[in-house]
Amino acid sequence: MTAPLDGIALTGRRAVVTGGASGIGLETARALAASGAEVTLAVRDTRAGITAARQITDTTGNPGVLVAALDLADQRSVAEFVSSWQGALHILVNNAGVMATPELRTPQGWELQFATNHLGHFALATGLRPALAAAGGARVVSVSSVGHINGEALFDDPHFRHHPYDPWAAYAQSKTANVLFAVEAARRWAPDRIAVNALNPGRIPGTGLARHMSGGLEAAPDSFEANSTDVSWKNAEQGAATSAVLAASPLVEAVTGRYFEDCQEAARHRPGVRRGVASYAVDPDKAARLWRLSAGLLSG
Repeated sequence: MTAPLDGIALTGRRAVVTGGASGIGLETARALAASGAEVTLAVRDTRAGITAARQITDTTGNPGVLVAALDLADQRSVAEFVSSWQGALHILVNNAGVMATPELRTPQGWELQFATNHLGHFALATGLRPALAAAGGARVVSVSSVGHINGEALFDDPHFRHHPYDPWAAYAQSKTANVLFAVEAARRWAPDRIAVNALNPGRIPGTGLARHMSGGLEAAPDSFEANSTDVSWKNAEQGAATSAVLAASPLVEAVTGRYFEDCQEAARHRPGVRRGVASYAVDPDKAARLWRLSAGLLSG
């Protein structure tokens, strides 16, 4: 299989990949490093990050694979990462995430999936905006999921304080938020030449994402699958391909505010089909509303 960044030179460019110690984050980081980028693995478990960095260096020959601590559910950790970053940043891949967790909350009372998958990355990306702007033509990649088609953002109750908690509804909301972030960030950051896109990597069995699920991804309920037979199962390398394309391929130069799957822009979702992007996830009014909500939560 041809690697998505074959023949592309990224020497002199700097990238951050959240959750880069395993799964598609690891393979995205490997693809970027193989093309010559300096890659920082932003991870909760720095020991696992160091092991992954060594593995990437061994397989790519690139010694510029670094490790930094980042817990997206902890806003202090995000702030520390942002304040420690020096210089330009060419590529930010918002890859890390949790899925179908029990009802858990951060110290602020935020629902964990929304706090980790969306608010943590929102704080990270907005905090690093000056570094992205300094790069000139930077790219931000927001890893969403086909799971976003199972639910919109609950603007009146994003933390399930009033709605009965459902782990899949919470996951769907967070993944919809990942797409809405890309839509609004693309609009706001266009003057800085920062391209922001979202994607569905496909179903990747055997990763840490399914650690809260008994039986793993294969045990997802029928309602999550929408009774569809066209789920896109992939290995980690295949799942990382769309992230790598959006991060660095000239094929998507100047493309921004879009949603991709299988390395190309996705069509609108049709009922009963486990593909495509839901209309509500690319609604500019809802994207702007979520941005205001998120900024208010972070400032409060």
